[in-house]
Amino acid sequence: MTLISPSRRLRRTPFSQGVEAAGVKAYTVYNRMLLPTVFDSVEADYHHLKQHVQVWDVSCERQVELRGPDAGRLMQMLTPRDLRGMLPGQCLYIPIVDETGGMLNDPVAVKLSEDRFWISIADSDLLLWVKGIANGYRLDVLVDEPDVSPLAVQGPKAEDLMERVFGERVRDIRFFRFDLFQFEGRDLAIARSGYSKQGGFEIYVDGTDIGMPLWNLLFQAGADLNVRAGCPNLIERIESGLLSYGNDMTDDNTPHECGLGRFCDTQTAIGCIGRDALLRVAKEGPVQQIRPLAIEGDPVGPCDRPWGLYAGDVRLGQITSAAWSPDFNINVAIGMVRITHWGVGTRLRVETDDGERAATVQAGFWN
Repeated sequence: MTLISPSRRLRRTPFSQGVEAAGVKAYTVYNRMLLPTVFDSVEADYHHLKQHVQVWDVSCERQVELRGPDAGRLMQMLTPRDLRGMLPGQCLYIPIVDETGGMLNDPVAVKLSEDRFWISIADSDLLLWVKGIANGYRLDVLVDEPDVSPLAVQGPKAEDLMERVFGERVRDIRFFRFDLFQFEGRDLAIARSGYSKQGGFEIYVDGTDIGMPLWNLLFQAGADLNVRAGCPNLIERIESGLLSYGNDMTDDNTPHECGLGRFCDTQTAIGCIGRDALLRVAKEGPVQQIRPLAIEGDPVGPCDRPWGLYAGDVRLGQITSAAWSPDFNINVAIGMVRITHWGVGTRLRVETDDGERAATVQAGFWN
């Protein structure tokens, strides 16, 4: 067994005690924190997530807080999504880009008030980029990382469990909206969101000290709902077309290449640092784009490196995420494909770790 050596560089979470007691079998490192990846098995966790309810330690989704008179201006500088209509209490999925239009992160922006935002980030050093922009432009805004750790409750029974802990009002939260709820004297923001398509909530836990009391209460309240500890599931996220920053896209890719053009209001997002570059991309169109693919044959192994996609001997892209789907009885995959071969039904060849396979571009994702 290979172990991870603990140090201050690898941070535990407010829920680590509960995760370990629940029998976590594997972790990955995400924003210098431990993110569980397997409890029972990837497939068993997948079936349970689709049928019941799980509590996920996603503390690794760190918050970059923007606070001050220029917070709104700074937010708009970071993203090509037009934020002028964003209201307090609202969450928005936003691409964050650099000066070339390259993706730096694909977080959820949370607007707490007119002069205060959280950016709930994927795995990248976004805090340093945002601090650099704020200081370089001499903006009147404080940028830091608050002691806030998200805890996700996901699955078809998530709403029932949340009502038992936070009351009936939690059912009134609309998708990608949040409201404040009391727990042990703290106001916790609870959003109807999460990194699955099974439905659920994310609780922004303010303060390390109340992490385990909340964890324990959720499990006590959900015993008859078959609640279990869980984590973002590889199979379910690929079926759902949920992209993974660092796997399916990097700063070499624009939002348009990642299929995120619908989240770009480049014409009206005045002030976005990458706006000029993205205007050119929008006009010319991307030469490659993320597509769902099905890979034929027996279950493939994990895609821990890009697998080349070919037509004949010509490389036309790469598979970045793949897994066997028990519900659809096929290997589901996410790949970046050249424009000449991204049409639905196009047959390609993929070089997996298990050998060469046939792959077909799909019309859409599976969920």
